[in-house]
Amino acid sequence: MKAVRFSRFGGPEVLELVELPDPHPGPGQVRIAVRAAGLNPSDWKKREGLMDQELPQTMGHEAAGVVDEVGAGVTDAAVGDRVFGFTAEEAAQAESAVLAHYAPIPAVLGFAAAAALPAAVETATRALDTLGVAAGHTLLVNGASGNVGGAAVQLAVARGARVIGTAGAANHDYLRALGAEPVAYGAGLAGRVRALVPGGVDRALDVAGSGVLPELIGLAGGAEHVVTVADFAGAQEHGVTFSRGDTGRALHVLSEIGPLIESGRFAVPDVRTYPLAEVAAAHRAGEAGGVRGKLVLVVG
Repeated sequence: MKAVRFSRFGGPEVLELVELPDPHPGPGQVRIAVRAAGLNPSDWKKREGLMDQELPQTMGHEAAGVVDEVGAGVTDAAVGDRVFGFTAEEAAQAESAVLAHYAPIPAVLGFAAAAALPAAVETATRALDTLGVAAGHTLLVNGASGNVGGAAVQLAVARGARVIGTAGAANHDYLRALGAEPVAYGAGLAGRVRALVPGGVDRALDVAGSGVLPELIGLAGGAEHVVTVADFAGAQEHGVTFSRGDTGRALHVLSEIGPLIESGRFAVPDVRTYPLAEVAAAHRAGEAGGVRGKLVLVVG
């Protein structure tokens, strides 16, 4: 099978499409013929040598496709099923991939849209679970217009929370469409939030990593009511929880997101696609910034 791999660290030019042996699923796993695989900022960090140090490395941990082989003990999927989820190893950007955690693709979604979901909805749900966001809470999401922020807004609204989201003025209508009350980020943020909720918020989630943890702590009434997924150093400095996947993942959302989508309570982000062979161009677009929605590689 063809797969994306790099054998040295560097810019997008180090990415190659190489032939690798076909993978096979272990117990409880399924193999898919990949139709689409998501791209994430962690991909460029890996490629630059800022994460794992071994070489060579394959890429990608979220994909959607058609099951073509099932492992021992699998009873919830069969050959021919459309599924999406997380790979057993980081090798989703390939013609075939083994999924360790998966769910049926909602009937209303194509493969590219499904591949845009796993990382964003898992990260958002993990943070909301850590915060204990529930009906009646007021949640502030810093960086609400991106993929993870937009997912957090919608999932919190689905839980019955009131959501206030920070974003640039150009994205305020978008946040309203997701169910949030928008406020501008930058100097004076705390005052703008208190104009909406004079007593402050119940919980705060930092997705942007823009150095506002002290303001979020003040608005939420303590560091124990704040989670960041983007500011590790700030979390250590201010006693805030930094949510990361290796401390427990919210995999339950894979089976929960479908009904929310089909009922119209969750809107999938816009998707910008590139052929698998143009993975370097996709990396360049992602690193340049300014792309609304999710970058996805399509196969076949």
